[in-house]
Amino acid sequence: MAIQLVCAIAALTGLLFGFDTGIISGALLFIEKSFPLSILMKELIVSSVLVGAMLGSLSSGRLTDYYGRRKIILIISGMFIVGTLIASLATSVNAILFGRICIGIAIGIGSYTAPLYIAEVAPQEWRGGLVSLNQLAITIGIMCSYFINYAFTDVETSWRLMFAIGLLPAILLGIGMLFLPESPRWLAKQKKFDQARNTLIYLRHTTHIDSELTEIKNSLNLREAKISEIFAPWIRPVLFMGIALGFFQQVTGINTIIYYAPTIFQIAGFQDTSSSILATVGIGVVNVLATIFAVFYLDKIGRRKLLLTGLIGMGLSLIALSLAFQWDSTSLRTIAVLSTFTYVICFAFSLGAMLWLLVSEIFPLDVRGAAMSVAVFSCWLWNFVVSSTFLTLLHALGPTNTFMLYAIMCIVGFVYCYYKIPETKGVSLEKIEDNIRRGITVREIGQPVFVPQLSPETE
Repeated sequence: MAIQLVCAIAALTGLLFGFDTGIISGALLFIEKSFPLSILMKELIVSSVLVGAMLGSLSSGRLTDYYGRRKIILIISGMFIVGTLIASLATSVNAILFGRICIGIAIGIGSYTAPLYIAEVAPQEWRGGLVSLNQLAITIGIMCSYFINYAFTDVETSWRLMFAIGLLPAILLGIGMLFLPESPRWLAKQKKFDQARNTLIYLRHTTHIDSELTEIKNSLNLREAKISEIFAPWIRPVLFMGIALGFFQQVTGINTIIYYAPTIFQIAGFQDTSSSILATVGIGVVNVLATIFAVFYLDKIGRRKLLLTGLIGMGLSLIALSLAFQWDSTSLRTIAVLSTFTYVICFAFSLGAMLWLLVSEIFPLDVRGAAMSVAVFSCWLWNFVVSSTFLTLLHALGPTNTFMLYAIMCIVGFVYCYYKIPETKGVSLEKIEDNIRRGITVREIGQPVFVPQLSPETE
């Protein structure tokens, strides 16, 4: 099986992530026609997935390290199916919340496990693009959810159908994972070296895998770490970097757009539900196109350049959106759409793709499970904070000050990333780990390992 197909099947986890987070933006407008909803209850319905995701992310590392990457992805496909059935058949708001929490747990585990699995099966020269397939799948899921929202705007109790369509990719994920191999790095960690070798031969379509397998074995021989080691001084800098990436991905405001775009467009002057949802479809399309760009160019342009460029574009777009709410309604509608489009484009090829790629690259193998769990938990925690306070901030501060606050966070994020984020393109996971263990500064851990040459003494 081609490595691209292996990664694409695993990336269906990302598609479900995107679909189940994006579908609520339109469904919320129709749920409130079935049940009376306060502002707080609307925020709870949106953020219930995030509560589940936080719970799932906390357990994801230990579960994935114990049971294996492939088995856990199989299990969460079942969790997506169960949660979707509960939410789509719900007869009360509480049932919707429970179903969405189940889906959230699957998302929390999957958002960690899928990029990790892809990073561990991918050859190093393709790793950036293949891991970014997961982010591309997330954006495709979001785009599909927006199209479905628009398609069902005239259907009675359409929110049930919106939720139920998520069953299809969940079933496909479960079936597909039955035919995929386990991660060779996880197999090696379990001392199953023959299986790891056979898996590498299967994935690389060649028997010349000795150097790669030796590199994996050597990285395992360096240590046998304890869970507490993720807080050891040598790992602390990259752990903090992973936490910071999760923080900045969320506090720069992306999910206020993903979850509340139709609401934002209605505030900006779009009068009816269908037109505000149609404008949201455009966000989904540009999100996918920008992520496709990232998939093809991450390993050519590099992580740092795309990340820093994207943060600048995000900040400028949010400033434009913020100021637009000071102008007349005709100009406001145009600028609101254009600035959200440019913001989403810049996010997609920078923070959107970069978080999941970098946290799958920077942590040593023995602590990768626990450390990635902490970083992913940070992402979901701040996602919850931002999404559960957005409507309250809009009411208290107004749209101008709210979006300006997110713009300021883009500036802070740019400064942090400029000084701290390494360039990791073309460097193996084992070499990155070796650099960390040698005490190289976090900004430089993506550099190839340098072995100093002894020069002859001069007299």
